[in-house]
Amino acid sequence: MTSIRVVLFDLDDTLFAHRAAVSAGIQRYAAQLGEPYGTMEAVDLVALWHDLEEQHYHSYLAGRLDFEGQRQARARDFAARHGVMLGDAEASAWFSDYFEHYIAAWSLHHDALRCLDALQAAIPGVRFGLITNGDLAFQRRKVEAVGLDARIEHLIASGEVGIAKPDARIFQEACSEFDVRPEQAVYVGDRLRTDAIGAAHAGLTGVWLNRGGDVPSADDAAEAAAIGVIELTSLDALTGAILDRAAATN
Repeated sequence: MTSIRVVLFDLDDTLFAHRAAVSAGIQRYAAQLGEPYGTMEAVDLVALWHDLEEQHYHSYLAGRLDFEGQRQARARDFAARHGVMLGDAEASAWFSDYFEHYIAAWSLHHDALRCLDALQAAIPGVRFGLITNGDLAFQRRKVEAVGLDARIEHLIASGEVGIAKPDARIFQEACSEFDVRPEQAVYVGDRLRTDAIGAAHAGLTGVWLNRGGDVPSADDAAEAAAIGVIELTSLDALTGAILDRAAATN
């Protein structure tokens, strides 16, 4: 039997279908706004919005912007690319209007609940938690909206603890919340370095959920291999991978 007692997950794009909701939300909002936003091809519109999210959300995680500030920056830069200038209050209102479309598209990935069920069947007594880089209240809102709160025991958010992934301390904080040793925990996330490599360096079993078949840099691939990161393309394979790793180390 595996010695794993806790399986921890990233939230966005691991269990929660964040990118899909973002894509649907910005397309619906742009269509509502009409000119000049409607002049950009959908694929370019979505790519721009994702790029701005990546840029400004990381500024928030690094402490260069507060949570509302990164929202304003995303709205302001997106509008500016279409020739529209927004002040801070206008940018906040713009983002709030977009956000309603984003919320309407919230959902779990199709394999999320199936994965939790399979883990519970295979590992009696297993417990579940989340570690997320983000604002605690906002992330909790998403968890509750899609019904994950009934399955997840603890939600650890960087905005609350003051430490962001891949810092080992946030993974160790999660283990402390569950009162388990790092080697008794698995962490699953969609970012190789931020999630899987960070968790593995903290002593957990790091799992990279590579849904899109991304090719990592040579350095990241070598480091992941050296510290035993598991790579999967679907959560359906997680239970088997955990059991296989346990069998190989016993």
